[in-house]
Parts: sequence; C-alpha cells; structure tokens
Amino acid sequence: MSIIHSTAVIDKKAELDSTVHVGAYAVIEKGVRIGPGTRIEPHAVIAGLTTIGAGNVIGSFTSIGTPPQDLSYAGEPTQLVIGDQNQIREYTSIHRGTVKGGGKTVIGDHNLFMAYCHIGHDCHVASHVVMANVATLAGHVEVNEHVSIGGLVAVHQFCRIGSYAYIGGMSGISLDVAPYMIVTGTRSRMRVSGINKVGLRRHGFSKEIISKLDQAFRILFRSPDLLQADALAHVRKELPECSEVESLVHFFESSQRGVAKRTED
Repeated sequence: MSIIHSTAVIDKKAELDSTVHVGAYAVIEKGVRIGPGTRIEPHAVIAGLTTIGAGNVIGSFTSIGTPPQDLSYAGEPTQLVIGDQNQIREYTSIHRGTVKGGGKTVIGDHNLFMAYCHIGHDCHVASHVVMANVATLAGHVEVNEHVSIGGLVAVHQFCRIGSYAYIGGMSGISLDVAPYMIVTGTRSRMRVSGINKVGLRRHGFSKEIISKLDQAFRILFRSPDLLQADALAHVRKELPECSEVESLVHFFESSQRGVAKRTED
C-alpha cells in the first residue's frame, strides 16, 4: 500500500502504482509514470514524460526528467525512461532527451548513481553501472553494462564507455573508453593502464578469458609499430572464437570519436 506524505504535490494526471511511497514536499508532474515499490524521497522533483520502473529509490532533492540543457530544445514532448531497482541518490539530475538526439534518455536496471551525479540529455546508460559522487555525463553519452565511473569524472558529449570499464576519479574523458579497460587522467593526458582484472574476476570471468583480453590489450595498446587496422587484424588472428575479444575489436571498429589509447605519461 502506498504512503504519500500530505505535503507532496502530485499532479492528477501522474500515474503512480498503488505501492509507491512519496516523501514530504516531493513534486511529481503531469506525464510521470512510476512503477511498483518505488520510493520517492522528500523534496525530489520528477517532471515531464518520465517513466520509472519498479523498486527504484529516488533520493532527496533529485531532479528527474527535467528539460534538457540544450539551446535547440523548444519544449518538445521528449522522454526519460528509467528501468528497475536503481538507486538515484540525493541531488542527482537526469534530463529528458532532445528531438535531434532521438527524443529519449534511457537508464537501465540495478544502477547506483551517488550524490550530485548528472546524466545529460539523450544519454543511454545500461545496467549495473556505478557512478560515484559528482560524476557527470554530458549529452549523448553511451555507457554500457557493469561500468564503474569514479568521483568527479566528466565525460564529453557523444563518448562511449565500453562494458566493464573502470574510470578513475577526477578523470576527464573526451574519447571513447574501450571495454574491460582501466582509464584515468585528464582530457589531454588520458592513460589506459590495462584491463580491469579485479572487476572481471568479481564478475566471474575465467582466467582464460582474462588472459586473452590481456593479450589483446598488449597488441592493441602496446604495439606502436602497428597501425590500428593491422593491430585489430592481428588480434582476430591470434585470439579467434572469443566473444569478449571480438567485442573489444568491434568497439574499436565502430568508434566515431576514436578510442583512448595512451598507456604511458
């Protein structure tokens, strides 16, 4: 059974499951839909055409589904879609999409966004992602599953972060980050230190797969005499029939911004 505080302001055209809890002074606007078991903490603001799934926790003073910070936006009915079992902590902001960006910002399931995070318009964040305090995604960023982003990280527009990547705190990301990698540093001096072995072991990757990814890393990132196309071909030849290695190669081949590759300062 829902518990809605008497001071909460909920538009009559908002759709809340009967098990949603809403805290004091929260504001829920017309067009919002909230699924079962979700908890809205005091002073949260949920706006626009925002759909929130089941079992989420929306923290105090969050701004969810507010208009995009984009000069082209002219009040169009764009969307924010949030999946299930996410923890969105206090003061986090997540904006709706823009027409030119596809009209939709999408968040998956089982994510943790710590305090003061920002997810800009038209971002697509997959599932099991952790963003530490004050981590920021500009517009049109794609974050794949099981990514960890450290505190005070800023990610440039249109960047992609590959699955199981780890980005160290206070980094500035202006290029794509390849899956399975550890990346740290400023925009001008991003450094790839190796594959995320600890994270991969924690998620059940076998020693064989980790070894193959490590071999692929050495070919792709530490073979200065090879052109990228030649390095990718060499990886495919040396490490065939490994889906994880193939996903790494495909990430390089599909990159529009270029992939961060510096390994030494």
